[in-house]
Amino acid sequence: MGDLELLLPGEADVLVRGLRSFQLREMGSGGWNQQHENLEKLNMQAILDATASQGEPIQELLVTHGKIPTLVEELIAVEMWKQKVFPVLCRLEDFKPQNTFPIYMVLHHEASIINLLETAFFHKEVCESAEDTILDLVDYCHRKLTLLVAQSGHGGPPEEEESQYGTPMQELQKQAELMEFEIALKALSVLRYITDCVDSLSLSTLSRMLSTHNLPCLLVELLEHSPWSRQEGGKLQQFESGRWQTVSPSEQQKLSKLDGQVWIALYNLLLSPEARARYCLTSFARGQLLKLRAFLTDTLLDQLPNLADLQGFLAHLALTEAQPPKKDLVLEQIPEIWERLERENRGKWQAIAKHQLRHVFSPSEQELRLQARRECQVKHWEKHGKACVPAAQDDRAK
Repeated sequence: MGDLELLLPGEADVLVRGLRSFQLREMGSGGWNQQHENLEKLNMQAILDATASQGEPIQELLVTHGKIPTLVEELIAVEMWKQKVFPVLCRLEDFKPQNTFPIYMVLHHEASIINLLETAFFHKEVCESAEDTILDLVDYCHRKLTLLVAQSGHGGPPEEEESQYGTPMQELQKQAELMEFEIALKALSVLRYITDCVDSLSLSTLSRMLSTHNLPCLLVELLEHSPWSRQEGGKLQQFESGRWQTVSPSEQQKLSKLDGQVWIALYNLLLSPEARARYCLTSFARGQLLKLRAFLTDTLLDQLPNLADLQGFLAHLALTEAQPPKKDLVLEQIPEIWERLERENRGKWQAIAKHQLRHVFSPSEQELRLQARRECQVKHWEKHGKACVPAAQDDRAK
């Protein structure tokens, strides 16, 4: 790999082997911070490996050592920390941090993991290696996309431009909002890669996607709202590579990467034999899906020719009667990570917040300098590989 190698093969193996789950109260601790740094290294190396087109050893190591379920559990754990502990922490009277960097690291952890999963899930064997946690990951993606739709109906995503805030914590909360938007867009890509494996998913996972969450209808709403596009000063802007970018008039008919992910996911969920056999086309679903016909222009079909099959499916759907809701008795697995973590920590949110205030988020000057030095090293790696990232992302959206 030459210049695109940040980790030696043996070093990457050691880092992957060492990945483990942490309790909520341990987030931000010394061991947790070391793992966060290791994940950032693996993240960047995985993207560079994909760009070099020379195999993807990070993804292979994650599968070989059975670490995809560990990553999914860590992803959901930090999501829960953000929802249950972070708000309590912010309300504590004696919580007046001189430096918000340690908290930012925890908030950023979710973005690091979903980034790595997005890169890895391009490969179908990764989806298979997730085992039962694929149900938890589907639920996670559904939560993120539901919030994305809701947000687009209330003024859209937060602005990335810097503003003046009263306190460092208010600035941190603003950064967390923008991060949440980017995480949701990554979750969309992960969900699309899961749908690529729809014919090999378990019946429980298919039922979760099609019946419990009705993902096809949610994806239609995403296309309607297109939260990654906006009009600003009479110009079209799209959110790409972590920022809003103005689209030139000559490029405005070009399918965006995120719109492409939605269309491919819809194609997989509606035209796959396994999914079609199990998706109940009720009157509501039928009405939602028929909205897609207005989007299927000749320009779109030129860019994604396979959507001609979807256009044919919708033409047939317009002539058929809606199906009554199915009442089949299905014994299915249910996601367990969120429920287990909530059960283990219920009633302890304030105690966790107070523990972290005393032992994690009140670091000494020396600890802060060490942590900042480590983060600068990570940023150096990111800068080293940033020029390669867009090409890899473009390939994966197709």
